[in-house]
Amino acid sequence: MALEARAGIIRIPSEIDVPFTKRVRRLVDLPVFRRLAKVSQLGLVSLVYPGATHSRFEHALGVYHIMLRFLRQLCRDPRFESIVTPHDAEIVILAGLLHDVGHWPFCHAIEDLRLSDVPRHEELASRFLCHGGELANLIQDDWGVDSEEVLELIIGTTRMQKSRDVKKGDRARENSKKVGDTGNMRLLASLISGPVDADKMDYLQRDSLHAGVPYGRHFDPGRLIGSLILNHSGDGLALQEKGKTAAELMVFARYVMFNEVYWHHTVRSATAMLARAFYELRMHLDLSELFHQTEESMIQLLNDAAGSSCWSLLLDGIFGRSRFIYKRLAQFSSFEQPEVYHQLAGKPYPWLVRCARSLCHTLAGACHSEINEHEILIDAPPVQREVEFNVEIFFEKERCYRPLVEVSPVIRALAQQQFDDYVKRVRVFCHPRVVSILEKSGVDLTASLEAAAYQANRQEIQQ
Repeated sequence: MALEARAGIIRIPSEIDVPFTKRVRRLVDLPVFRRLAKVSQLGLVSLVYPGATHSRFEHALGVYHIMLRFLRQLCRDPRFESIVTPHDAEIVILAGLLHDVGHWPFCHAIEDLRLSDVPRHEELASRFLCHGGELANLIQDDWGVDSEEVLELIIGTTRMQKSRDVKKGDRARENSKKVGDTGNMRLLASLISGPVDADKMDYLQRDSLHAGVPYGRHFDPGRLIGSLILNHSGDGLALQEKGKTAAELMVFARYVMFNEVYWHHTVRSATAMLARAFYELRMHLDLSELFHQTEESMIQLLNDAAGSSCWSLLLDGIFGRSRFIYKRLAQFSSFEQPEVYHQLAGKPYPWLVRCARSLCHTLAGACHSEINEHEILIDAPPVQREVEFNVEIFFEKERCYRPLVEVSPVIRALAQQQFDDYVKRVRVFCHPRVVSILEKSGVDLTASLEAAAYQANRQEIQQ
């Protein structure tokens, strides 16, 4: 197997030898894949953790390596071996390698806005993997795989829906029998995106390593992979009892990484600045061109669109020669003033912009000072929530499966409260000048924010 090969390997942090066969090399050398080397994995996190500049290219290779380890372990499960064919294995290996091919710079920050004119990164992946393209042709020639089979695992679209939406004739119907008719489509997809998947297992360790924090590496991936089996229904992954502690540690690692890294308040301030600038400038941008860019060229296009407008100040604070990040004025969670939190969390981004504008107006009147609309930003958790850690543990002596949440006090404690509500707080950020004004005025910010939310709701009804 490729994992045992000592020739044709590429080394990635931390001291991982990734099999680099000729057909893998041909694939990653394509421009569409090489572009990922110029797209950072964590975007603006490097403003807080300077070492976190690793690329999605590196992460993709890491996921590919873990996927090979998954398959090696699962092939020891007779049920897995009986339903997953070598062709299926090729598809899931490709899906692991290409799962981020549609990502653009600062993708999550922009996607979380949920704007109708902004495509999901899966849509961009479908363009790269469409029939007749360079990537699709190489996959067909080197791997004997239809690119739509790979795309399906990446985006989670059922073949039945695809058959209705895209008429490919007998060839598409024949391809649809390769995966899915055997009942294993959900199983294969869970290797890419599920409670225990190759993506999470790599990014937790890799992001933690490059950020210079220990949190994402405080679990045992070898133990976790070595305990993988099929779940009771055979359509997803489960863990043997020996992997229970490793699973608990992985869940906690993810919780701490979100709390300390991904949703660190300064990271979120920079994210709010970028999100607002993009929202205001997007009408002046060719989005189809923008999302094909590397990080450097995308920043340049944003700066060009901003010109000398106030939005250029936000971009310059993030990407300019001197870092200038807005200050945290207030924050709210489900346990910190829950009334305000639930008024704002999960609201559409245009509503949050209206609320921020109303807040500027309200505070300016209360303080008898000028506060510009770009000087106050509201950052709230998006509608979508993190995937719950719902995996079964198999107890050999009893010959039974039990949900991890039922046998783990650690997981039960996390599951009893919404993960997002505790980690992803609602925050108000503002220009340091505004902080000084508000401190002198003694304005009740919470009351002002509630009044701004009321005004935003009225405007929404009127529209």
